[in-house]
Amino acid sequence: MLKLRQTILLAMLSLAGTAQAAQPVWISLGEQGYQLLRKLDAGIKSQESRKLAPNSALAKGEADETVHLVAVDEALLPRLSDAIHENLRHCGGFIVHPSLQEARASLRGPAAALATLAPSYAIDNQATVNKLLPQLQDSNILGTIQSLSGYQNRFYTTSHGVNASNWIASQWKQLAGSRSDVTVEQFSHASWPQKSVILTIKGTDNAAETLVLGGHLDSTVGNGTGENSRAPGADDDASGVASLTEVARVLLASNYQPRRTIKFMAYAAEEVGLRGSSDIAKRFKQQQVKVVGALQLDMTNYQGDAQDIFLFTDYTNAAQNTFLANLAKAYLPNLKVGYSQCGYACSDHASWHAQGYPASFPFESSFDKSNPYIHSSSDTLASSGNQARHALKFSQLALAYAVELGSDGPAAKASKVAELR
Repeated sequence: MLKLRQTILLAMLSLAGTAQAAQPVWISLGEQGYQLLRKLDAGIKSQESRKLAPNSALAKGEADETVHLVAVDEALLPRLSDAIHENLRHCGGFIVHPSLQEARASLRGPAAALATLAPSYAIDNQATVNKLLPQLQDSNILGTIQSLSGYQNRFYTTSHGVNASNWIASQWKQLAGSRSDVTVEQFSHASWPQKSVILTIKGTDNAAETLVLGGHLDSTVGNGTGENSRAPGADDDASGVASLTEVARVLLASNYQPRRTIKFMAYAAEEVGLRGSSDIAKRFKQQQVKVVGALQLDMTNYQGDAQDIFLFTDYTNAAQNTFLANLAKAYLPNLKVGYSQCGYACSDHASWHAQGYPASFPFESSFDKSNPYIHSSSDTLASSGNQARHALKFSQLALAYAVELGSDGPAAKASKVAELR
């Protein structure tokens, strides 16, 4: 009888697990992604749709993008991610929402929740920036990429992904040393084991205002990525995390003390719907954190174009993009800056943009000439020439961004929400 009860209990648990696995999740995605999803499952229908302006100021000939709200079996998402990567040639492409209410809110666009802080974009900290820039070393970036790409993979559900998060936290704690104004934490997510990592340098007299510099720590080879899959993710996105780590190292080693709070973030679970950054950005909005700017580094070491840095203009903040271009002109005059677009939810900047925060996404190449090896076992350092000189350019731009905005006093209240769009 006991054996029979145990058998029945196991069967019930199995059925419960199957039912749980079959629970749909809500996602938002652009028109092209939606058409790819329909090819995977013709029975899927858009529950709601709305046209969103991808740019702060649409250029002549550009149009709003139709974004769809869809309920989909979570098991289908890896195949959707593959389809978007193979056909649209970018990561992400959709955002996973924890509830229908939050999914619907995403269709209203960022203007409904736009921050009303207008930071000064004056370039007026030349002495500090020029002193720190030469301290950035590409050899350190190279070493971090080597360490992160050495993991079997960094997928958000595997033990390797958990270990990679722990390793980043350990490295960042070493950089923080004994400074009482610096903390390193791992941000836990409810639905998967990999944690995001956050290093915080507390502002001296304007700590309530915050800068965010981030990149995602996870890697994938697409549908079926598991414990034994080889997904080095050297460029996508060990390079971005490494570029940010070098900025943090120089700021902390020089005992730089910002007036505003600066947070470095290594996001979990970007490859499966921007989940880590979305969790964090929503938490910040709920807590009314005053984020004056967010910078995303996702892929920094593969130079596919003659230009050095491309600023993506869709789902980003036009004023902050101009500021980044001016920073490059002021501090990195030999670098060539280009402009491109990558579509809806192509990386973690979209999570901050969706919450109304000014976000920018400088990238390693134009969209059409991005690294062809990502999401494969060939995304290794060898594919970038076993060097990190290109990634160093992004560390330089990110350091100038952090110091110029981090050294400022309180931002002025914007008279119009539209001024930050």
